[in-house]
Amino acid sequence: MDLLNTLPRHRLGFFPTPLVRLQNLEKLFGGPRLFIKRDDQTGLGLGGNKTRKLEYFMGDAFAKGADCIITAGAAQSNHCRQTAAAAAACGMECHLALGGAAPKYMNGNLLLDLLFGAHLHWSGEMRKGENIAEIAEELEGQGKKTYIIPYGGSNAIGATGFVAAMVELQDQLKSMGENISHIVFASSSGGTHSGMLLGRAELKESYNLIGINIDKDETFGMPLREYILLLANQTAHLLGSQYTFTGSDLDLNCDYYGDGYGVVGELEREAIRLTARHQGILLDPVYTGRAMGGMLDMIRKGRFSAGDSVLFWHTGGSPALFSYADTLT
Repeated sequence: MDLLNTLPRHRLGFFPTPLVRLQNLEKLFGGPRLFIKRDDQTGLGLGGNKTRKLEYFMGDAFAKGADCIITAGAAQSNHCRQTAAAAAACGMECHLALGGAAPKYMNGNLLLDLLFGAHLHWSGEMRKGENIAEIAEELEGQGKKTYIIPYGGSNAIGATGFVAAMVELQDQLKSMGENISHIVFASSSGGTHSGMLLGRAELKESYNLIGINIDKDETFGMPLREYILLLANQTAHLLGSQYTFTGSDLDLNCDYYGDGYGVVGELEREAIRLTARHQGILLDPVYTGRAMGGMLDMIRKGRFSAGDSVLFWHTGGSPALFSYADTLT
């Protein structure tokens, strides 16, 4: 896709990530054919979907002469962990604005953040980067050339990573002689979802994109539905695409909030347990556990027909399992 060549890119991941059948879960549920796209295997810092976005962010950071990367997220943020790994791989300093307060023990993603050399800024209730500008100002005062990556890596540059991901998926499906009817994935900060929308449109594919909304809080001051559409249109503009997106293009399922962001319930526990025991694949407790739980619930409720082929996009995050051990065992 020629429009992807308009932005600088620094290679960080191992692509294409595997695309495989979930035959044991198919048998267990007796529903549609099931596939999984293993973006937990992207390779950077134990993998995850943010690697795709970070290739474009780090390309832009190099082009702008940056030496210091700043981003934000929750304490066990997968995005922050992969950003720390990307900065280390690129020889840049990394600062993370994390929600909450420093725990007594550093485990899961936090342990990896420290191993990658990231500087942690504990930010209380601000888990979406509300204080990034202040951190950047302080670092600039120290002579750093900062580059800010927004919460979740979700702006037009980051979303471009998932436009490229849809090209990768199309190539894999063609080589396998397969077609899919639906893609199900965790939708939280909007970048993955908006990139998928634009990629599907540019490739003229007809499968349905079903985002499972993970967090009922607003994203960048607006409902996630509105932000995804805004970001999809901004990404189209950045890449010179002629597509415009409206509400009719978006399928965002908001039925699976449970008790809130990062709160593990029976939906997540069952999904994590079944996927591990029947497929040997680890999900994470915040994003993919909830999204897989939503997909399995939709299968039970007959949302998909027996003739459908449903792809679950594994966005990574399994290191966070260790910090949730008491809720999963």
